[in-house]
Amino acid sequence: MLSRDDLKARFDLDGRVAIVTGGSRGIGRAIAMALGSCGANVVVSSRKAAACEATAAAIIAEGGQALAIPANTGDLGDLDRVVEGTVATYGGIDLVVNNAANALAQPIGQITEAAWTKTQDVNERGPLFLVQAALPHLEASEAAAVLNVVTVGVFTSGAGIALYTAAKAGLAQLTRSMAAELGPQGIRVNALAPGAVDTDMVRANPEAAIDAMARASVLRRLAEPDEMVGPALFLLSGLSSFVTGSILVADGGLAFH
Repeated sequence: MLSRDDLKARFDLDGRVAIVTGGSRGIGRAIAMALGSCGANVVVSSRKAAACEATAAAIIAEGGQALAIPANTGDLGDLDRVVEGTVATYGGIDLVVNNAANALAQPIGQITEAAWTKTQDVNERGPLFLVQAALPHLEASEAAAVLNVVTVGVFTSGAGIALYTAAKAGLAQLTRSMAAELGPQGIRVNALAPGAVDTDMVRANPEAAIDAMARASVLRRLAEPDEMVGPALFLLSGLSSFVTGSILVADGGLAFH
């Protein structure tokens, strides 16, 4: 039986090194802040340097350790630089959170090759190649875990957002494949599938579309980014030590399955 201290220890990430892509705003920022509060050394990565620095500074102000490494997840050279910078500063990598996303939307019949490539590069190719670049360090870790942030849209028709959901569905399948192939090395790989969350990405939609998203869940509201922290910490921490290859849905009851 786990004692209170045992349970607290499962959430303790003291000294672990975490990379969070898309870590400067929204869900990524909330997860990065939480990892810092749990004792991890957090590498905050996104395209905008100032935003990365601001999030890293906020983590440090709360007593955590953080480093900003700006990068475009669609650029494989940038991903190598993130891994190299992380290891140079902290000596290894224990946790990878693939949260960066590109939410381009074009209807079937009007999808351009450029949009397809850009969406796939950020949402699917980038996460795969970041894990591959970090793999030697994850293999050396005693508590390695990868969290791929997908979307509950992979369980729906994806009508109107096929570019996005197709890429995220690919990442969901990569999650299973990574879990199966990397499990023998002690690396756990899971996915988090949020519903509609009150982020800049969602707020970029017309007000009527935002209202429709809120009404689509049985809770009849958007989630706050901080509401993704509990599921993320569960999948990254010792509380989920026997969980791998799973997709945890946090959608307010939008898509039952």
